[in-house]
Amino acid sequence: MFLNPPEYLVTLQSNVRARPISWEGAVRAKTLSEADLKKIRSIDKVRKEQRKQTIEADVQVYTDLLLGNDGNKSIFESAVKRTDIVQYMLVLTGDLIDDVPALSDSLVKHAHPFQPFLPLLKQSSNSEDPIPLLASSVLTSILAHAIVAQPKSTPEIHDALPKLYSYIATLSNTSDADLQDIAVQEYSAMLRTVSARKQFWDQRKETLTPLVEVLRKATGGKDSDSTVFNGTSAGSSIRTLAQSNIKVSGVSLRLLYHILLVVWQLSFEGELVGKGLDEEHDIIPLYTQLVRVSPTEKTTRLLLATLNNLLSTNKATLMPAALPARLPYILTNLKSRNLTDPDLLEDLDNLVNMVEEYTKTQTTFDEYSSEVQSGHLRWSPPHKDQAFWRENALRVIEENKGELCRKLAEILGKDWQNDKQVLAIGCSDVAYLVKECPTKRQQLEKFGLKTRIMALMQDENETVRWESLRAVGEWLRYSFDSQ
Repeated sequence: MFLNPPEYLVTLQSNVRARPISWEGAVRAKTLSEADLKKIRSIDKVRKEQRKQTIEADVQVYTDLLLGNDGNKSIFESAVKRTDIVQYMLVLTGDLIDDVPALSDSLVKHAHPFQPFLPLLKQSSNSEDPIPLLASSVLTSILAHAIVAQPKSTPEIHDALPKLYSYIATLSNTSDADLQDIAVQEYSAMLRTVSARKQFWDQRKETLTPLVEVLRKATGGKDSDSTVFNGTSAGSSIRTLAQSNIKVSGVSLRLLYHILLVVWQLSFEGELVGKGLDEEHDIIPLYTQLVRVSPTEKTTRLLLATLNNLLSTNKATLMPAALPARLPYILTNLKSRNLTDPDLLEDLDNLVNMVEEYTKTQTTFDEYSSEVQSGHLRWSPPHKDQAFWRENALRVIEENKGELCRKLAEILGKDWQNDKQVLAIGCSDVAYLVKECPTKRQQLEKFGLKTRIMALMQDENETVRWESLRAVGEWLRYSFDSQ
């Protein structure tokens, strides 16, 4: 599914191939040597098999043409002032890498296999400029080959990979779906080894965050309630939601699939990335919503495989988010469908068993405690359940010398600029604690909760202001009653 290269890039390459090049003029201007032109003509505009035989007969000659050697410049350095030749040679190099595996092997063994291409990434700040775009395509092909061929990162790879990631991130940060698709396909080509995935994660602010924003767009935005999705009941048809949300929100199925593929590849480093994905992107609720709107088994398979990788390696951190996000319900719904993909079904069974095992060991207090300890609050059922607070407020305050209250104060101490509902939920919890345990007000003040609640009365978010006002109101009510 969607294994073809991006149409935008294919069209650009075709246009470059069709342009006439004044090779003789370049030789007269001493941009190229006669010898280099002879090499180019021997492999340009000939049948693939003939090209392959020519290069394999003397692969080092063509490696030196593209990368330089023994003080001789590469073709890209020699022709740096001729943008038409640079573009043409980038397209031709991409063709050669695809057609001649022996050349790919030779390129990655070169002392400096990426050196001619890295400066081309910075040639223009315009994301649609052909040279950086074509250079990133060639560099991705060579780097992807080098990463797999050399399990241990070399100094050359260590230097080139973050630079290429940074350039690709500029494509993913545009609003152009064609450029975004080029970006995610290039990411995917490189995320085949542990070191490449770790580097991607290290640069996640620029690499991953724009992709997650596209995924969030595909769901219609952040979930504001654990039992309501975008104004639609949880029991609605998956396919109906897919048609109404993914289409309306403007995320193409092709782009969605490729982004899910990138995150799935990243999830193989579950122990490394799980906590960060939870804290920075609320990954379990997001992926639960995406499972709901998934329009094909192909996308559902990637979603479930990613959830399986993340939850199996981060049960303590991520599982507390599964119940309030209603993941068990969504999985049960999936089980009732006529699914045929064997990998999907295997991951679905694994997830169902994992969630059921976790659920059996959890009381309502355990669920609440785990959520607070995770450092990220959601509108899970305990938060609005008055019976829960009547039974458990004192325990929340006193257990382990107020550990949960200290953690609640820590959560409320952050600004949560991208997820203000966390502050609203925390304020609501404090209101219930004061209401049910008015004699513990002083203890709650020592944790710093009152000071923070009062500060949040000035927050820019209306819901946060309302919930903080309610909490302060409970404090004042009991203060007046005690006079």
